[in-house]
Amino acid sequence: MSAKWWAAVAAVGLVAVAGCGGSGDDAAADGTITLTVKTFSQFGYDELYKQYESTHPGIKIKEDNIAKLVDYTPKLQQWLTAGSGAGDVVALEEGILVKLMAKPDQFANLLDQGAGSLKGNFLEWKWNQALTTDGKKLVGLGTDIGAQGMCYRTDLFAKAGLPTDREQVGALWPTWDQYLATGKKFAGANTGASFFDTSGSIYQNILMQQGDTTYFDRSNNLIVDSNPGVRKAWDQTVSMVDAGLSGKLQMWSPAWNAGFKQGTFATIPCPAWMLGIIKDQAGPENAGKWDVARVPGEGAVRGGSFLAVPTQSKHQKEAAELVKFLTSPEGQTAAFKAKNNFPSAPQALDDPAVAGAVNEYFNNAPVGKIFAKSAKELKPVYLGPENQQVGEAVGDALTAVEQGKLKPDEAWSKAVADAQRAAGK
Repeated sequence: MSAKWWAAVAAVGLVAVAGCGGSGDDAAADGTITLTVKTFSQFGYDELYKQYESTHPGIKIKEDNIAKLVDYTPKLQQWLTAGSGAGDVVALEEGILVKLMAKPDQFANLLDQGAGSLKGNFLEWKWNQALTTDGKKLVGLGTDIGAQGMCYRTDLFAKAGLPTDREQVGALWPTWDQYLATGKKFAGANTGASFFDTSGSIYQNILMQQGDTTYFDRSNNLIVDSNPGVRKAWDQTVSMVDAGLSGKLQMWSPAWNAGFKQGTFATIPCPAWMLGIIKDQAGPENAGKWDVARVPGEGAVRGGSFLAVPTQSKHQKEAAELVKFLTSPEGQTAAFKAKNNFPSAPQALDDPAVAGAVNEYFNNAPVGKIFAKSAKELKPVYLGPENQQVGEAVGDALTAVEQGKLKPDEAWSKAVADAQRAAGK
């Protein structure tokens, strides 16, 4: 769940639990063990926790959730550095995984906990992301992948004189250039709404379709200013901003949240996990007004996470068993049903509950089919150890363009300079 600066993915509406507690040695006098699980956003595990506790009477599970990834990540790093506070199971978003993989000793080796036999339960590239280069240590087991779609407001499309049928809508934008052209038509209809919410998510989606690297090459050299895919994503996004298509909203802000309910923007790139956020924010009165079409371009991943067991846990064996349960094909299917987190298990992708899933709120969109197609087109993209910090620097510069504070060339120069500083160059 990750993408999905762009990956400040948040479960808006969840109560953030500031988690500095949960040392992992919680054991009652009767021998009951409490496992503390640290998460961000929405993992959809509430019912799975109850199920696990019912079949493991000696285990109690406590989840500490920090809604925003941008708040969760520094706390996670603090806990790991301090050697306490991380609890027994931690969620690792893909954007921080590479950096954490540089210190694999902070995590239990799940291969020592019998996870090796589970390799077939994960897409090969997802499994390999959490495996050390020598293949001797597995840091985490995959949860979801951010398979992509494009969510849109049917009422606003109708008002603009555009088709509303999802197949016809998807046919409007096989490429991002055609998405831009559609946006210009929408803007010309003067509906009172912007075509999309903010430049950040557009940029990230285009970026993740540009090849197998973004800001760093596979030797962890910073290539933000030499990778043509980065500049292409930047230029295409700036073209959309210049065309007046952006609502200029800040993701996760009150105005952005309210925009779903008020219909202030017509489209938003939506990885599977975004569906739950849209439903929560738009509310029951907007059921059926939102729908899901294909995303422009060919596949993309935005977000996606893993579960790992910190070595500071006093109950590593028990924690590893919980991780295996939650990330099993059945567990991933249950999380999809709960919060639309799209599975990384091939068995779950083929499960009728996933493949045949429709979302009533989104006008009965066949989300299983739409996201499965995106998932099967996914090509893994390498993210360097400082990917999140560099991405935030580029995103901030793009926001300055969006807000009229900098011209595009000035902002690009700032983005490169700030990215170099963020990467320690």
